[in-house]
Amino acid sequence: MTNRTVYSILAIVLVFGVYGYEFFLNKKEEQAIVDSGREIKTPTVAFFLPTSTTGQVVHHQGYSLSYSESHEQAEWVAYELKKEHLSQTNFERPYFEIDKAVKTGAANWRNYKNSGYDRGHLCPAADRRYSKEAHDETFLTSNISPQNHDFNSGIWNTLEQKTRYWASKYNGVFVVTGGVLGRNLKTIGSEKVAVPNQFYKIILDYNDGNPKVLAFLMPHVNSIKPLYEFVVSVDTVEELTGIDFFPELEDAIETRIEALSDYRKWRF
Repeated sequence: MTNRTVYSILAIVLVFGVYGYEFFLNKKEEQAIVDSGREIKTPTVAFFLPTSTTGQVVHHQGYSLSYSESHEQAEWVAYELKKEHLSQTNFERPYFEIDKAVKTGAANWRNYKNSGYDRGHLCPAADRRYSKEAHDETFLTSNISPQNHDFNSGIWNTLEQKTRYWASKYNGVFVVTGGVLGRNLKTIGSEKVAVPNQFYKIILDYNDGNPKVLAFLMPHVNSIKPLYEFVVSVDTVEELTGIDFFPELEDAIETRIEALSDYRKWRF
């Protein structure tokens, strides 16, 4: 065997070794991201987390979610919206990115391209303007759901703005939101991202020792109706979704507030 042949073999071995090591590091980094997504980062959020029907809960800095692989989106996104979180800061809008903390693989943003649907935020970017990192992570694809543009920019946007109003008025609220996921939904893209027929948002005020909750259930169409016409009980949303929204609350409190659909304690 000539020296040239030996050097060629060594070069090939070295190249494969480098690529193999890089592959190992990439896999290790991906696993670290998934593992970090399993950690509870905010005790307050952990206390109020709903149950997961999918067994795949992911935690980010500013929100937590339960990912439904069969629908390629979150069945719920939950976060605390404190009064001090509210800000008029305008960060540059980033590109959407696949959420690598979802172990089964979050949907690609390209599923939405030319679909006729907006990439509708579940945790709005406007609720996370207190830091650039918190703002930018709302552009992970695990935090979006297909929404008609008129709905997204219309009645749904009105509800998001009102939620920020309540966060200011009541010195912070806890929010859970998502699409009602089920069988035989329309899908978009090659990964068959489900298009919900209804969306819900549940708002909990737990600051004064006398908790109150407000649940909204909206058909996936724009509307000029006042928001209070979409108020339902939490029990109604639980029956539709199979999710227990506030399992850590004391049973007597949970039973009482989740059965109500009385909006008179909230200023509209």
